[in-house]
Amino acid sequence: MSYEPVLTARIGKIDPASLTDYEAHGGFQALIRAVELGPGRVVALMEEATLLGRGGAAFPAGIKWRAVHQAEGPKFVVANADESEPGTFKDRVLMEGDPYALIEAVILAGFATAADKGFIYVRGEYARAYQRLRHAIARCYEAGYLGRDILGSGFEFHIELRRGAGAYICGEETALFESIEGKRGYPRLKPPFPTQAGLFGRPTLINNVETLINALHIVLRGPAWFNSIGPAHSPGPKLYPLSGRVQRPGLVEAPMGITLRELIEEHGGGVSGSGEFRVALVGGAAGAFLGPDHLNTPLDFRSLASIGAALGSGAVIVFDTSVDMKPILQRIADFFAHESCGKCYPCQLGTMRQRDIIARMVAGQGRPGDLQLLRDIGQTMRDTSICGLGQTASNAILSAFELKLT
Repeated sequence: MSYEPVLTARIGKIDPASLTDYEAHGGFQALIRAVELGPGRVVALMEEATLLGRGGAAFPAGIKWRAVHQAEGPKFVVANADESEPGTFKDRVLMEGDPYALIEAVILAGFATAADKGFIYVRGEYARAYQRLRHAIARCYEAGYLGRDILGSGFEFHIELRRGAGAYICGEETALFESIEGKRGYPRLKPPFPTQAGLFGRPTLINNVETLINALHIVLRGPAWFNSIGPAHSPGPKLYPLSGRVQRPGLVEAPMGITLRELIEEHGGGVSGSGEFRVALVGGAAGAFLGPDHLNTPLDFRSLASIGAALGSGAVIVFDTSVDMKPILQRIADFFAHESCGKCYPCQLGTMRQRDIIARMVAGQGRPGDLQLLRDIGQTMRDTSICGLGQTASNAILSAFELKLT
């Protein structure tokens, strides 16, 4: 089935700095439509669309929007643009190539939920995205899309741009709140959930950049259009960052549920290096390795969960048969040991122990029982860590041993 990209349709075709160019290519039509429909109907459209969050957790976006819409008092919208998962660059492409779209989506979310203010939290390393968003926000204030009485609706909304400092943990929503509030980026215990008590203790709608961009098209095209793309249990367009040993690495927009084989062969031009596929890391460092037996697996939330994997951010890193996988596992173990924030002991100690065991095994000094010890550490971190960092820190490494990659 042919598919025309929608999330990335303007990228490369417009001047990302030009508000006029954005408007000429459909920009702010979703916000205009939202004002015509009213907040309640916009939230209903999000519920009908069955949009699962694109940040990795796959939580239904409509439930979040409804909860914040119904909450009372000052409320916030937060765009989570702290894209720190290794191999993931989809939000970067959106922010650099189509920054006004993210701003429009945050305003639309604010209108739908009756929020007073929005924050866009950008990964510290994304200097170009930050500068382009800062310029775009200023232009939107000048044009009346931000500030008082937006589009004559009586709705007032403001956006602040915040920049992270390179901490992987701040991609976790509550750690991100702590960072915006000027504190160290530690995750919070839940409940309460962000829709009840989020940023500054107020009800907060927090969505990933890709999730918010999807909302624009749901409002413009309708939930029936959205639900017609991909599998019924996990519909809509999806962005897949494809890298590693492929002929054409880059960002791929395709219907949710494209197979790993289709992604590599049709969009990536096939395997490079030796030309023979060995394994792909799906979902970034927090994901899992998939071997040749899973090339026909659909890349959607439910299909991957059924084989013990996860789509996560949608990142796919391909390795051919010439790659020595031992340094890859060492790098993943080092990454999690370095990025663990240290708030909860199981993650802090577990990631360090995992790193040390992998280092020993890579050096050819493995001991009997090391693999079982890694499994025990992984299980402990999954069961007792506060947030997703510790809960997923062992996934890729244990899946590598399952596939006998070392």
